Amino acid sequence: MKRILTGAGASAFILGSAVAAFADQPHPWQWRFQEAATPIMEQIEWFEVYTLWFIIPITLLVLVLLAYCIIKFRASANPVPSRTSHNTLIEVIWTVGPVVILLALAVPSFQLLTAQYNPPEEAKITLKATGNQWNWDYEYQVEEPLSFNSAILQEGDRAAAGKEDKAKYPRLLAVDNEVVVPVKTTVRVLVTASDVIHAFAMPAFGIKTDAVPGRINEIWFNAEKEGLYYGQCSELCGKDHAYMPIAIRVVSDEQYNTWLTAARSDLNGANKALMMAVDGAPSVSVAGN
Repeated sequence: MKRILTGAGASAFILGSAVAAFADQPHPWQWRFQEAATPIMEQIEWFEVYTLWFIIPITLLVLVLLAYCIIKFRASANPVPSRTSHNTLIEVIWTVGPVVILLALAVPSFQLLTAQYNPPEEAKITLKATGNQWNWDYEYQVEEPLSFNSAILQEGDRAAAGKEDKAKYPRLLAVDNEVVVPVKTTVRVLVTASDVIHAFAMPAFGIKTDAVPGRINEIWFNAEKEGLYYGQCSELCGKDHAYMPIAIRVVSDEQYNTWLTAARSDLNGANKALMMAVDGAPSVSVAGN
């Protein structure tokens, strides 16, 4: 029965895999954000550029003023230092100016913060992520719950898992079991931990929250592009903190529903069928590779 289910699932995946997938991941010498895959991350990118219009001029102004003071008021050129105690105009400028700048930064930052905690619609999928030293337990809180563990993929297990392509499944980021969610669907993530503090972070989605034992933090995302996305635990949690990746595969609704049905009875077979469909499609590519 499992073989029949897995085979049917693979066929359904292949039929639905004509659309090119998108994915992003860290790259060597990367200094900008990963490409946005959610509306929230697009807002974060916009806010970063917006703040640079303030940061760069202020930094240059301070640099010019420092250079001016160093040159003009050096001991050799100014043997008798000024005894000026105050200047009303300057004091007004350096009081009012920062207030205006802070207001200009505060308004969009509060708008972004509000958007991060208020999804535009009720979540269709609730996923519980529990951090352990040093892996993740995931539970799909659906009508027929599905639970599994996700840990870093060991180099010796690549061939058996069918994940030998390090462009798609990079070292230190690839996992044995990815989280699978449908595209353009609001997903609620309940984040907690079983031992010490961890952090659930997915850069391309613009989400990051602590996983605290005995407490549940709630985040959400709505991925607009199909593909395989990588994140990591972002809270120092012990000796293997660097080996605790997060992988989320975004697929079509049909692929997700078929995978979920098959995964309840055969998770490994369902994952391989999904990989066969996605990785086997000639149009699938990883951004930047």
